[in-house]
Amino acid sequence: MNKPLILVVEDDSAIRNLITTTLETQSYRFHTAQNGNQAISETASQNPDVILLDLGLPDMDGLDIIKKIRTWTNVPILVVSARGEDRDKIEALDAGADDYLVKPFSVEELLARLRVALRRMYFSRTADAEKAVFTNGDLKIDYASGCACLKEQELHLTPIEYKLLVLLAQNAGKVLTHTYILKNVWGGAAETDLASLRVFMATLRKKIETDTTQPKYIQTHVGIGYRMLRQENKL
Repeated sequence: MNKPLILVVEDDSAIRNLITTTLETQSYRFHTAQNGNQAISETASQNPDVILLDLGLPDMDGLDIIKKIRTWTNVPILVVSARGEDRDKIEALDAGADDYLVKPFSVEELLARLRVALRRMYFSRTADAEKAVFTNGDLKIDYASGCACLKEQELHLTPIEYKLLVLLAQNAGKVLTHTYILKNVWGGAAETDLASLRVFMATLRKKIETDTTQPKYIQTHVGIGYRMLRQENKL
């Protein structure tokens, strides 16, 4: 089986060489692009498994690239950028990015984030075979019957808790911003709804987490949103 193909979009030659050398040592295949037009062209022609994307490119902003790519593919996009403010992360994630890594970064963290993105790609591509039932460790969601179980015990969820759980499950491994969740669960993003989101997320966690201080399933990204963590499924 071929190793996954990674598209590296970076105009800084030193960082681009660091990333490609790292990928080469791990036997990943890769293509490179140095501007936005090349990135869009390479994505369309090469169909990469993951895109590593810098936002500060010479011909167009990375946010515009994400939006264009999202019109035809759900390929995982890992932003690697010097822009480290929460606002920048939120804008990228809302535009359709899957994860965000701030420069300077460690090689180990880059590879770890890449593995997460590849797992999400794998689960997304195998979703058709499992789309009736979502399984993540001891958690199981039967979409057809509209019920969720933990360790084979049915969870008694409110309609909002169930919608939150399903939204997170359908995007497992991806950071979902508060705005994205509010739009998809409540249909809006009023500030008053953010408090409701936190309350419902807290009650949902109490029902699915053994220890809410060390969550296995729902990870908080402070000031940004939430992510469902992937667990090993039971055989």
